[in-house]
Amino acid sequence: MYLGLDFGTSSVKGVLIDGKQKIIATASSPLKVSRPHSGWSEQNPEDWWKAAGKVVAALRKAKPKAVAAVEGIGLSGQQHGATLLDKDGKVLRPCILWNDARSFVECQDIMTREPRAVGLAGNIPLAGYTAPKLVWVKKHEPRIFEKVAKVLLPKDYIRFRMTGTYGSDMSDSSGTFWLDIAKRKWSDMLLAASDMRRDQMPELFEGTDDTGRLTAAVAKAWGMPKRPIVAGGGGDNAASACGIGAVTDGAGFVSIGTSGVMFVSNDQFSPNAGKLVHAFCHATPGTWHQMGVVLSATASLEWLSARLKAPAPALTKALGTKVTGPSSALFLPYLSGERTPVGDAQVRGVMMGLGHETDDKALTHAVLDSIAFAFRDSLEALKEGGAKISRLMAVGGGTKSELWLKIIATVLGVPIDLPAAGDVGGAFGAARMGLVAATGADFRQVFSKPRIAKSIQPEKQAMAAYNEHYQRYTKLYPAIKGIKLS
Repeated sequence: MYLGLDFGTSSVKGVLIDGKQKIIATASSPLKVSRPHSGWSEQNPEDWWKAAGKVVAALRKAKPKAVAAVEGIGLSGQQHGATLLDKDGKVLRPCILWNDARSFVECQDIMTREPRAVGLAGNIPLAGYTAPKLVWVKKHEPRIFEKVAKVLLPKDYIRFRMTGTYGSDMSDSSGTFWLDIAKRKWSDMLLAASDMRRDQMPELFEGTDDTGRLTAAVAKAWGMPKRPIVAGGGGDNAASACGIGAVTDGAGFVSIGTSGVMFVSNDQFSPNAGKLVHAFCHATPGTWHQMGVVLSATASLEWLSARLKAPAPALTKALGTKVTGPSSALFLPYLSGERTPVGDAQVRGVMMGLGHETDDKALTHAVLDSIAFAFRDSLEALKEGGAKISRLMAVGGGTKSELWLKIIATVLGVPIDLPAAGDVGGAFGAARMGLVAATGADFRQVFSKPRIAKSIQPEKQAMAAYNEHYQRYTKLYPAIKGIKLS
């Protein structure tokens, strides 16, 4: 048996699989985000650990014999979070998360201090990355900075609690802005640009590597007498790619979750920093990936749901399933800034084209359109970076809306494949990595593609109208980027 644990922003999820990759049980436990100031986003690392315990307890209650037989565990997690530990392994402050925007000034500080940084990293430093967060901590919380002995990403803090190992995988570490991604090793030059040292970094592993076993105490508490091996794991998107078999050159997916991601696997490092493409190591050995990131995907729909005081599924259901053209309104979904292609942590969203006749349906439709347009921005940026995308698989909570999938396929102009029933997300990919680490199996054989339940084709009769509306969308950000409301 093999366990995958995915540490997301809103929950911790666990997937238990057998040797044939059949899902035996799943469980989840919710998490809360703290926003003490505008643009801030934090979590208490202890909450992740408690949630992990609850997930394992739920799985153990449902399938005690299966949990007792676990031999390998894989980890997946939200990227970029700065979990700061002292010399005794104690947490120094709440973790600053991936969608925290406070360190936008510090990004420029890094660029000024080390003009060669982008050329080496293949990426532009963003407020969401880990390195600028540490520059911010040094400026504003110097006493805490002086005590930092280790910086761990969220899932890697859990690894430390599970095994005692200070370790991380290549894919997750790519999002720190401290990794030489082409060479898959820490960069002393990038570390120095934010006053960090190599000894403050965890040991690097590939996603399928063995990073240690559960401690005796954790194994006893979790009911796992075999003290399973813990795999390197991956950042949430790389782990999801392992879950859907997107590990070969050109294979890709679109993830419609709290944030949105367009992901394509590459057999070589292929950066396009100018358009804010994330060019990272993959969670599989000797592979890389490109990624376009939309910071507020289903989060935009949830925002509208809260404003209209109506459940998001009800709002989308009211639109039906037929795509005839775009909304009369136009929304820029930059509620917490944006990554690809603008890299602006300070910009905020805009809704335009409002009239007395604008109703809930038009607003909902505009939000769905906007995320499709944001994915189109990513698609264009990935193509500029050399990616060749002829079709995509879709994962994430947003795939429950067939209308949304049709809109996205129409805007992108490529078919969208929907996996058959079953979990193919980060937790499943992590479980697969746990299987490979424990058994030594060939990841190329283990990380197979799922059966496709349905393929969503672009609605050809609506493509021209959507292309025209997309051109309007691309003019919004340049028109407002110089306007500051505070």
